[in-house]
Amino acid sequence: MAPKKDVLLQVRDLRIEGYSDEQWIEIVHGVDLTLHRGEVLGLIGESGAGKSTIGLAAMGFARDGCRISGGSIEFDGLELTTTSESDLRALRGSRIAYVAQSAAASFNPAHRIIDQHTEAPIQYRIQKRVEAQEDAMQLYERLRLPNPGEIGFRYPHQVSGGQLQRAMTAMAMACRPDLIIFDEPTTALDVTTQIEVLAAIRDIVDQFNTAAIYITHDLAVVAQMADTIKVLLKGEEIEEAPTEQMLDEPKEDYTKSLWAVRSFKRPQKARPAGPDAQPIVSVKGIEASYGKTKVLDDVSFDVYPGMTVAVVGESGSGKSTTARCITGLLPPTSGEILFKGEPLPPRYQDRSKDQLRQVQMIYQMADTALNPKIRICDIIGRPAQFYSGLRGTALKSRVDELLDLIELEPSKYYSRYPTELSGGQKQRIGIARALAADPSFIICDEVTSALDQLVAEGILKLLDRLQKEFNLAYMFITHDLATVRSIADEVVVMQKGKVVEQGPKDEMFTPPHHPYTDLLLSSVPEMDPNWLTSLLEERGTDQIGEAADV
Repeated sequence: MAPKKDVLLQVRDLRIEGYSDEQWIEIVHGVDLTLHRGEVLGLIGESGAGKSTIGLAAMGFARDGCRISGGSIEFDGLELTTTSESDLRALRGSRIAYVAQSAAASFNPAHRIIDQHTEAPIQYRIQKRVEAQEDAMQLYERLRLPNPGEIGFRYPHQVSGGQLQRAMTAMAMACRPDLIIFDEPTTALDVTTQIEVLAAIRDIVDQFNTAAIYITHDLAVVAQMADTIKVLLKGEEIEEAPTEQMLDEPKEDYTKSLWAVRSFKRPQKARPAGPDAQPIVSVKGIEASYGKTKVLDDVSFDVYPGMTVAVVGESGSGKSTTARCITGLLPPTSGEILFKGEPLPPRYQDRSKDQLRQVQMIYQMADTALNPKIRICDIIGRPAQFYSGLRGTALKSRVDELLDLIELEPSKYYSRYPTELSGGQKQRIGIARALAADPSFIICDEVTSALDQLVAEGILKLLDRLQKEFNLAYMFITHDLATVRSIADEVVVMQKGKVVEQGPKDEMFTPPHHPYTDLLLSSVPEMDPNWLTSLLEERGTDQIGEAADV
């Protein structure tokens, strides 16, 4: 019989209120949870379920506009609801750590990564600077970051999103805390990198007997990480059970509905045939560099009107860099990009207003892409004003029309700010902003990666409807192969700046594959708690990370 583990965190009848319309409204309704040392509790549920709010409350923290209004939060015998703010600050970062969903929004862009990593262990006198830096490099290596001895001395904007997310995970582990709250820590990661991070997190939990709350919308991921799963909906607990039991026999209808998401899959379109068929965008043999480092090598593909080309590959493979070249933000060093058969000037500064209008982008993280101090009407209205010259009543009518298109009621959202919207609503605003320019080609850069599966499916359906309505062409950058199966017509697979395979979606998902494509397909988590363990044993620790990003 296994020895009974000590209870580290005990939450009883937790109640949290949010301030809205000049009154306090309860948003978490009497949730209980118990967490032992060395155990992982998975919190799942759709956007707005209260997952992150409860995770933060486990640190004795409530975000702006919220307050803990009732219940008990006992951490290692200490009641956090009555603990002074100074004592809580001493706990956070040292004994309780937090890994946020958006590393890009959480790192200070003015400081090097390693300086931010070493701040906590130095401040809490756990390590001296040299020791903390050496430990950081070891954690970077364990998390399969490239050049672990050097990458920490870069600034956040100098690394990819996936690399930055791993650096944040390493930073949370710096003080070897007793409890780590992981808030969607692998959302921004490709499937191969995700395996490395999940394996490293499990190793840390086992090695240091660390407890963890793992918040995620990815059910296959939580199946690999959690000992117990708690399902939440609108601030209430729906059900809780050991992971295998929850996967095999969910009791509640809502839980069963979560298990059944990703039903959306539109028919695959074929390229138009005939001598007059012309791509809307042709990428022809482009190469690009950051300084002396070559990051794109002979990249070529076509995108036809009304079609979706999914560009997939792990973090650092060159997907977003290719998008930067198409938009003119990073001029290629060789090759060319054609729009409707005519060469586009390499630099966006040299492009006409109409050329700029035709190519728009929807960004991965709406939190960082939308200015929180500007109202929705102005965010959407600015491109309509710039490209179409709309003013006054005509501009307001266009903004209302765009809000209707993205299925948000104009009277409710016209004057709101981004901070008042959910993640899915903010992403819809990003879509409306791109549509405001009346483009023919839109680059969708990981637009569903930060969303729970129910909300993501709604965004995919919206994009599909808009594509049919306006004959839009999409370049869909993603690491989520389930999304590729749902929405793509053609697939381009990139690795280390090169296209290694491309073709119609059905062909790309049918063997035989290029070895790298096969690696990506085999790395998609399954709803089996033993999947990750079996995969690690099959590949061996030496092979994990062979495809690490550059």
